[in-house]
Amino acid sequence: MTYKDGKVFINKDQYFGNVPELAWNFYIGGYQPAQKWLKDRKGRILTNADIEHYQKVIVALVETGQLMKEADSIL
Repeated sequence: MTYKDGKVFINKDQYFGNVPELAWNFYIGGYQPAQKWLKDRKGRILTNADIEHYQKVIVALVETGQLMKEADSIL
């Protein structure tokens, strides 16, 4: 699994696109959820439900990062 130019490659041919670096590198409690979620599923075939869930994880991480920046600017 590698990250390059907004793409998370899960093998040589398949990837998730439009993944902001903020989401890919985001930490929560010592974990990087975008990376851990995929590592936990290594060797499995991802279902459509898995793919949709991962996309929602990325959106949630981006929104959380934006909210944290807003909070920091207020404080």
